Amino acid sequence: MIDYTLLTLAIALLAVTVLGKVRLHDWWIRACEFPRVQIVSLAVLVAVAALWLENDGLQKWVLAILAAVLALQLYRILPWTRLWPLQVQSAEPGQEDRCVTLMIANVLTPNRNSEGLIRQVQEHRPDVLLTLESDQWWGDQLDAAFGDWPTIIRVPLDNLYGMHLYSRLPLEEAEVSYLIQDDIPSIHGWLRLPSGDRVKLHAVHPRPPAPSESEESLWRDAELLLIGQQIHKDGYPAIVAGDLNDVAWSRTTRLFCRVSGMLDPRRGRGMFNSFHAERWYLRWPLDHVFTTEHFTLGRIERLAPFGSDHFPILTTLCFRPSRADEHEAPEADRDEHQEARENIREGKIRDQDD
Repeated sequence: MIDYTLLTLAIALLAVTVLGKVRLHDWWIRACEFPRVQIVSLAVLVAVAALWLENDGLQKWVLAILAAVLALQLYRILPWTRLWPLQVQSAEPGQEDRCVTLMIANVLTPNRNSEGLIRQVQEHRPDVLLTLESDQWWGDQLDAAFGDWPTIIRVPLDNLYGMHLYSRLPLEEAEVSYLIQDDIPSIHGWLRLPSGDRVKLHAVHPRPPAPSESEESLWRDAELLLIGQQIHKDGYPAIVAGDLNDVAWSRTTRLFCRVSGMLDPRRGRGMFNSFHAERWYLRWPLDHVFTTEHFTLGRIERLAPFGSDHFPILTTLCFRPSRADEHEAPEADRDEHQEARENIREGKIRDQDD
């Protein structure tokens, strides 16, 4: 009985692994890309149990299936470990006036521990604070603490997609956009660094593919790819930050990086899993900071929980265009650019209820 139970588990893990590679937008297929670390952990446990099987033929089948699972999964997640080369080089000391520190915090709308977040902002003193899921109540608490910051963009919403941006630096030509869906905002503007340099900031929080939110990932994918397409076309130094409701290793995020040419500072450093703050066994990187090749990394760290289901993420980026040639920016081929254009076009014309 236990022999076939292990075989069934091995086949199930392989099925989930293969489903994650299918190029469809259905939420349950895209969800298969999230728990890669959990799948690896389960595969190892099943493999250890299979070593005790007395049926040699069945044991070989179970171990062969699990070997395929581990190979496919590790191929995707190893770049987000210290076993991989850095994608964004480390910043050298000096020229701090060309650096910017960002804090991303998905506050979880019903969470009311604003003091827990405010204390961390006061401790780490970021130049830019981006909150997600922040409604009017959260905006009032943040205004009381940071209302004297020079730049404030308020988008208080009760639909879990409110955003607030507080910046000690000027945010020029700032605008709130609804790129794909009329209830999902994003914030865009030019950050003026103390050195006088300007870099484009895109703050985003697209809708996730989930039964209670969206039956498909199309609209999330289209929003990310639209921003990536613009960055690639105009070639400006840029930072994309926010809760992307997608994992770093997904097909969509990898396509976004290739289309935009953006780099992930976590590659070669770690996953920095930001969700779920309370469930250690269900954690993956949902909150992201991507950069163009014009930047090096000063630091990146996951901060303490404050009652939300997300950990805050703190990142310092230094504008170093002279070191751009030290980075190998990903590039999309013609088919991938065409795929991005088709996703964007379909995301714009299709109603979510279709």
